[in-house]
Amino acid sequence: MEAISELVTPLSEGEWNRATECPGWSVRDVVSHLIGMECELLGDPRPIHSLPRDIYHVRDEISRHMEIQVDVRRHHTGPEMTSELEYTLIRRSRQLRNEKKGPQDEVPSLLPFGPKKITLERQLMLRAFDVWVHEQDLRRALDKPGNLDSPGAHVARDVLLDGLPKVVAKDAGAPPESAVAFDVSGPVEFMRTVRVDKQGKGAVDESPSLGPAVTLSLDWETYLRLACGRVRHDAVADRVKTDGDTELADAILRHFAVTP
Repeated sequence: MEAISELVTPLSEGEWNRATECPGWSVRDVVSHLIGMECELLGDPRPIHSLPRDIYHVRDEISRHMEIQVDVRRHHTGPEMTSELEYTLIRRSRQLRNEKKGPQDEVPSLLPFGPKKITLERQLMLRAFDVWVHEQDLRRALDKPGNLDSPGAHVARDVLLDGLPKVVAKDAGAPPESAVAFDVSGPVEFMRTVRVDKQGKGAVDESPSLGPAVTLSLDWETYLRLACGRVRHDAVADRVKTDGDTELADAILRHFAVTP
């Protein structure tokens, strides 16, 4: 969050309006989303606000829920945004320093669907993931790359890897007793194998496969953009190398996104 504050503080008013890879969201909208989520964790009441009917990217209740904190700030100026962000950071940092709960204590999940409670550890991990991914959204929109290998990047890697077994085994339909290898290069470098058992259930591990059905080789930023649904696989085909079953590789890339 501090990295984002440093990034957006010097922006001109026009730069706040730049489009990001999040459908329908500008730089201002992404920062509004982050401020809104942290305010809810602080216990602030959600805004009482009616969304316009013509927001095309709001397609379900989750996106509608998220859009309220964004739309309520759409007419805020750059200085208003940066001052609210800075004030929210001060309050949230104080809250975290004074936190008395343990990692496994339950706290609100903040999501409109799914479990109402999650552990504090899970909540903070998901916040670190969300904030870092949106930092990268902002950096790409502003053409100011950086922090691709920060601690938040490693949290994001682990969260995204959790979704790989479902992508390979269920969504792409990899056959039982097959393996798919992922070779990721760049600032965050790793190799992982998703193995599908006899029952068709997938699991990810760090050991290499001697005969994978598919091997996907790509750089870390491309992996991030695909896994977070920021770009279609055909738009980055030149940055992804596939070996093995081309039909299965194409199915995996079509279903690569693991975020809502």
